Amino acid sequence: MPHINLPEGVPGIVSAMAFRPETAKPLSELAQILLRGPSTLSAAEREMIATLVSARNDCFFCQTSHRAAAAHLPGGSYELVDAVRSDYQNAPITAKLKALLNIAGRVQEGGKSVTAEDVAAARRIGATDLEIHDTVLIAAAFCMYNRYVDGLAAFTPPDPDAYDEMGARMATRGYTGAARETTASDRA
Repeated sequence: MPHINLPEGVPGIVSAMAFRPETAKPLSELAQILLRGPSTLSAAEREMIATLVSARNDCFFCQTSHRAAAAHLPGGSYELVDAVRSDYQNAPITAKLKALLNIAGRVQEGGKSVTAEDVAAARRIGATDLEIHDTVLIAAAFCMYNRYVDGLAAFTPPDPDAYDEMGARMATRGYTGAARETTASDRA
């Protein structure tokens, strides 16, 4: 049960954003830029960063919805995202993404946990300053999004299968404006 009067039956961050639309707009725009904006990292790779951070923060809603979004994007699948979520160092992904996920994990622990060695390791295998920047910002933003959802005890459907349609929608429509839209399946 949510800690405040959020829209009933509306899941996760969607309900929190519906409660305060004026804050939803910049939060949605940030997610859109970070996860779907121009980047040398694929949208699936960026969704995997969001998924890993959300899993480490134990935010079921965010890790499950972004897992589904990554799986529905080119280059993603449920098997791949699950491998990244459980053990990214041994997942079948590029060395660069592994280095960036290491940085994301450090940010999740605390910003000062990122070391010069972590950044140098990512650079040695081809990560650009922009990719490092965006990885840090995705990780930091998802720490905030995770705490937003869980801090309000927003409704979180317990069945992982309930997130497949949501993930497909996020993969195709992105985040701008989508936070204020709900469907009958969102209320299930």
